Amino acid sequence: MSKVDNLAINTIRVLAAEAIQKANSGHPGLPIGSAPMAYMLWAENMRHNPQDPSWPNRDRFILSAGHGSMLLYSLLHIFGYKVTADDLQNFRQWGSVTPGHPEYGQTDGVEATSGPLGQGLAMAVGMALAESHLAAEFNREGFPIVDHYTYVLTGEGCLEEGVSGEASSFAGTQKLGKLIVLYDKNDITIEGSIDAAFTENVGERYKAYGWQVLEVEEGNTDLDSIDKAIKAAKAETERPSLIIVKTTIAYSVPNKQGSASSHGAPLGADNIDGMKKALGWTETTPFTVPKEVKEHIRELQDVFTTEENAWKQLLDDYKEKYPDLARKYEEYFKPVNKVLFDETGYWMCEDEPVATRVSSGQVIQKLAANIPNLIGGSADLAPANNSDMKSRQYFSPEDRTGTNIHYGIREFAMAAISNGIALHGGLVPYCATFLVFSDYMKGAMRMSALMHLPVTYVLTHDSIGVGEDGPTHEPIGQLAMLRAIPNLHTWRPADYKETAAAYASAMTCGKPTAIALSRQPLPQQKSTGEPSFRGAYILHDTSEDQPDVIIIATGSEVSLVMDSVKDIEAKGVKVRVVSMPCMELFEEQDDAYKSMVLPDNVRKRLVVEAASSFGWGRYVGLDGAYITIDRFGASAPAKVLFEKFGFTKENVVNTALFLAGK
Repeated sequence: MSKVDNLAINTIRVLAAEAIQKANSGHPGLPIGSAPMAYMLWAENMRHNPQDPSWPNRDRFILSAGHGSMLLYSLLHIFGYKVTADDLQNFRQWGSVTPGHPEYGQTDGVEATSGPLGQGLAMAVGMALAESHLAAEFNREGFPIVDHYTYVLTGEGCLEEGVSGEASSFAGTQKLGKLIVLYDKNDITIEGSIDAAFTENVGERYKAYGWQVLEVEEGNTDLDSIDKAIKAAKAETERPSLIIVKTTIAYSVPNKQGSASSHGAPLGADNIDGMKKALGWTETTPFTVPKEVKEHIRELQDVFTTEENAWKQLLDDYKEKYPDLARKYEEYFKPVNKVLFDETGYWMCEDEPVATRVSSGQVIQKLAANIPNLIGGSADLAPANNSDMKSRQYFSPEDRTGTNIHYGIREFAMAAISNGIALHGGLVPYCATFLVFSDYMKGAMRMSALMHLPVTYVLTHDSIGVGEDGPTHEPIGQLAMLRAIPNLHTWRPADYKETAAAYASAMTCGKPTAIALSRQPLPQQKSTGEPSFRGAYILHDTSEDQPDVIIIATGSEVSLVMDSVKDIEAKGVKVRVVSMPCMELFEEQDDAYKSMVLPDNVRKRLVVEAASSFGWGRYVGLDGAYITIDRFGASAPAKVLFEKFGFTKENVVNTALFLAGK
């Protein structure tokens, strides 16, 4: 490789070290050690265009080892993305586009929020899956309009996390051949050498997953070997590829090279000066990109622009030859049309008791009939979750057009892969499991919320109604956990129409949604459905001006409360029943609406929900009461459990009367 390539690599190293030193915090070791492989990828192998970072057929790059964010910001800066020298100097500062870990939507050219180790690799699997499916759906002979790679840069930390193993096993099973992972093998983590905790043969593990494994023995300086390995990985389209690149953390830094002390702390001014001397760096002004590097990148920009323009011409020709397919392709990348949910048929159901997991399955079939780019699956629980699309095939190496997905028993990876599908664009993802196993998925669900990704989480078996399976499978604190995640809508619908509303909201709200669904049958209520879009609404009210007691319920407990109303009113108590399927949506309403539903001067309030009381205090206040569960469940028939835990008409009536002073 040329002299200017080495100069560009050293520019990345120096910029990263200078920014971290100025911020007085950060992780310099990985950016310095990984700079050669990252540069060779971006300059020689990756199809991207800094002038148009979101063009659909670009290659995707995920820095799964997100703590090394200054590697990515330095790359973005020298390649001409909208990351300036001032931005580098504001690394980790308030309002900066260069936060401590990469954030999707915050920084031009960042494809995914990363930092929680392992999740970046798992999201990349989702991107590769999306590319594979869309290619099968739209490509025609001579017209590969969907044809790109997904690249990941990772380190030991990511590969120690279980989610990366789950996702890598899935990727190997699905033969996602356009997924390429560069493993920065420097044998160092925060606590020191990996000998204390990570001695397995990673290459053999990945071969067992069904991956191609390549190795670069000298990743600090051997640019030709790095380039050859990437090209060999691109040539293998039947298997994903892992490129093990052996590097030295903080390469060329005096007193820090090869040391764990360089992982997560500034190098110090003296060490940076020593590094510059060792690298032959002659620039005297900090945060400088040498003119030779700028000229070289300008030449590369011509290549990047030419590649995108060639794709645009291909797309124009495709539109002429396949106009219907081209229109469909464009529709895939648009938001779900809200008109779908205005159709009468969407809200229709039989007037008989059914579990909301069954209602959910019915809604999914209607969505599948009208949203062709809906894609999803379950963690080996599709028959119990009612989550498969009956009219669709399963995605597999033999049939990339399938839109049902067998995720296997990999809840965490399933959620992270769904995030990757959403990030890729063109598809509408959902995934399903039992509510209790949202514990496994929580890290990825939090990332969905942080990135504002419209992933739908279908979570069935939502309470002690699970019954005989017992406390291991009966969610108690999970609803409170999900409701505590900012920017996540958590729904617990009471019947078919509230379930339909949950899905309509999930498909159109532009953020992630969790839908908790019952195992046991629930009756259909009158006047549910579209009022649910406000998160909470009055399902039953007194005929007089002011209720004595307001009962707030969700999910399966709504019918219990409605069955109790007649007995409460027979005692002369005026009662209002509020169904609150989505607490977060209710909080988004204006104060006038919230005060109308829950007037401040009615302080006698009762919450009925077969889950933890945690989080309900804002609605119950000091003068209210709870019928909830603040202990683990038990193993017994569901009917027995509801009786034992106080979810009976008698208890609801007596508690309401007590609040009213009767």
